[in-house]
Amino acid sequence: MYSFLFYLILEICGVIFFLLSFSVIVLYLLIMILSALEMRDHRRKNRFADYQDIITSPIAPGVSILAPAYNEGENIVQNVKSLLSLHYGKFEVIIINDGSKDDTLSKLIGAFELEITDFAYFEEIDTATVRGIYKSKNRSFNRLVVIDKENGGKADALNAGINVSSKEILACIDVDCILSHESLTRMVRPFMEETNRKVIAVGGAIGIANNCDVQDGTVTNYRVPTTLLGRFQVIEYCRAFLMGRMAWTRVNGLMLISGAFGFFNRELVVEVGGYFPKTVGEDMELVVRMRRYMEERKIPYKVGFVPDPLCWTEVPEKEEILSRQRNRWIRGTIETLQLHRVTRLNPNYGIMGMISYPYWNIYEKMAPVLELLGVLYTLVLIIIGDFSAFYFIALFIVLYLLSILVSSFSILYEQVSYNNYKDKKDLNKLLLTIFLEPMFIHPKIVYWGLGGHWDFIKGKGGWGQMIRTGFKKSDDKKNIEPTTLNS
Repeated sequence: MYSFLFYLILEICGVIFFLLSFSVIVLYLLIMILSALEMRDHRRKNRFADYQDIITSPIAPGVSILAPAYNEGENIVQNVKSLLSLHYGKFEVIIINDGSKDDTLSKLIGAFELEITDFAYFEEIDTATVRGIYKSKNRSFNRLVVIDKENGGKADALNAGINVSSKEILACIDVDCILSHESLTRMVRPFMEETNRKVIAVGGAIGIANNCDVQDGTVTNYRVPTTLLGRFQVIEYCRAFLMGRMAWTRVNGLMLISGAFGFFNRELVVEVGGYFPKTVGEDMELVVRMRRYMEERKIPYKVGFVPDPLCWTEVPEKEEILSRQRNRWIRGTIETLQLHRVTRLNPNYGIMGMISYPYWNIYEKMAPVLELLGVLYTLVLIIIGDFSAFYFIALFIVLYLLSILVSSFSILYEQVSYNNYKDKKDLNKLLLTIFLEPMFIHPKIVYWGLGGHWDFIKGKGGWGQMIRTGFKKSDDKKNIEPTTLNS
């Protein structure tokens, strides 16, 4: 009897894993098709666009750039100067010093001639104590506002910035990111285009600046990172932004906008209560909460995405740091899906409830666990002598080739649309990484994801310590002291 049940369970597991593998193949092929169609339409629509019209248009929305800063003293002045030089008519730059323990605030005061003001601070969203709000005595920096507050984390800092902001659109960014001079004009355009639906948020693609040349706050020469981990993330970001996000935008099912570069309708953000400071996935959680608000009130809306290379960031190239990042990502995903589980397979929430939520739940949140169970299932089959080498090898080859196909097409999208990597040596390095990733990188990603699940079960919170070397040429990095992020 027990033997029968054991083999019955194995048969059921075999069918489940086969269906999961088949669904992965179908979904990725569908994502490739949808993203290609969306990219084609985006390029056609923007081929003859004149973004100067947006800069000078009297109806263009104002933009409040919110940039939290924690222990950013080494680069804060140059980063703020870069933000102040963006090409747009109506914008303000709000830097939130989130209880930094270094000289971040003193450097800002000295470089921009800041003085504390009697700013009429209205706390629409609860935050940690605001110690002071600074403006410049120099009219050249009249767009700049600096908030000094007690440490409360990134979400809390952004909420303080929202309270001070005065423009219609919130641009929430990482202060160390590099923005293209025309990033604001391109990102606000989707808010102006829609007439039948309300655009509640717009995400942007993130480029990787490791090993690139940066001059005057602009990436002047693209090169792939020198490390395998760095090159893997170039491919991963292309897959995520140029394929995944574009495909979800096609069906208006986008649930995640990167916290490093996202634009939001301020009125709606305040209405839903701002960022939720008790999750490490505050960017995804806010988007889902905004979508719930619109769905529950049956208001037509859209979450947009701009795939143009407008923002660049530095990614971790050491396993220790990358593992903490991926641990935090999976914890943020779990927390968001738990908080909004009422939308799961709920037709009242449209595409988000019936398609986006199940996808994220199975193929993002549960992916590390399912892969571990698949390995354990295979080991059991080997032990009991019921292992089919032919079936295993055939399935492995199919999934391996699918991985190569999807990654190759993501790089193709980048080259056809933007052609940032002009050196053939860089492309060859990326192609080699595509072949190595499933064998040498993906198992680590799974392991770190499992660690995120375990930490979530234990109740671990916080971002952990992130280390940056700064935007420099690769030859210069060995001479630079790392800076830490622990907000």
